Amino acid sequence: MTSPVSRRLTAISPKAYEHPADGAATAALKSIPGLDAVVRKLIELRYERAFRQGMMASSIQLGPQQLPHIWMRYENVLATLDMPGLYDLYVTESPFANAAAIGSQSPMIVMNSKSITLFDEAELETVLAHEAGHILSEHVMYQTALLILLQLVPLGRIPSLAGLPLLGIRSALLEWFRAAELSSDRAATLVNRDPLVTARTLMVIAAGLPSARLDVDAFLRQGQDYRTWSSGWDRLNRLLNELNLTHSYPVRRVAELMDWVRAGEYDRIVGGAYVRRGQEPDAKEAAGSAYEHYRERFRQTFEEAGESLDKTITAMNEWLKRR
Repeated sequence: MTSPVSRRLTAISPKAYEHPADGAATAALKSIPGLDAVVRKLIELRYERAFRQGMMASSIQLGPQQLPHIWMRYENVLATLDMPGLYDLYVTESPFANAAAIGSQSPMIVMNSKSITLFDEAELETVLAHEAGHILSEHVMYQTALLILLQLVPLGRIPSLAGLPLLGIRSALLEWFRAAELSSDRAATLVNRDPLVTARTLMVIAAGLPSARLDVDAFLRQGQDYRTWSSGWDRLNRLLNELNLTHSYPVRRVAELMDWVRAGEYDRIVGGAYVRRGQEPDAKEAAGSAYEHYRERFRQTFEEAGESLDKTITAMNEWLKRR
């Protein structure tokens, strides 16, 4: 494994690898008056400390003495992305391969135990780098709120927050998160320095089988075949199918990643030509017309959930006053 010092991306800004859809969706979310305040209040009311206490009580915290081979990979991730902090890493029992970065004040990464048995070491590092990318991109506040809402809404606990349009907020955050995932796939690739490793990791996620039993070239072709189904009807079907998903389909993600690599952006960043922290352009201006697309899309999302955006803003402000 190459020394993390030799490939450190010093002071890299998340804007360097940000997918345009992520930038536009994030800017559009932040433009909704009161949404950030509601999200922070949701987290404050119960959840961040409860998540952390739950992890400490029922999961394993990794470190130099606990699964040290994974901890070493994790330190490599943090060093390569020149992360500004050290974040707790937990493994929790689950039969599904997954991981998440949660916590708006003190982010932490939680991996499901299935990830350790399913992924090889390079793939596992890719998963860790993907979650570190979320932290560096400051996705964790919205991501934590989304995890809370995914628990609240299906369990029928909406009355405990009466007057707050949780379904519309949840739908908007799902739309945003699918775009944010595309940025973190790029961050992971900047760490592993091999787009095929990221593709292989996504292939494993799609199949639920070890990569040694699969063919990554066939998976890449599958991603391109998926993109060629480009009729309006196909696009509509994909949109409808993704509405309640937290993650875009793995075949779409690998196709988006390879487009970025072929465009030369990956090579430019690895070569040292990237935006540093403190040099970022204005988010709304950088998003351009895509900002308006997501702004309108979020308006539609609230309407589809039975709420107008204007009424949602009013309801959020009233709810905040009662808090």
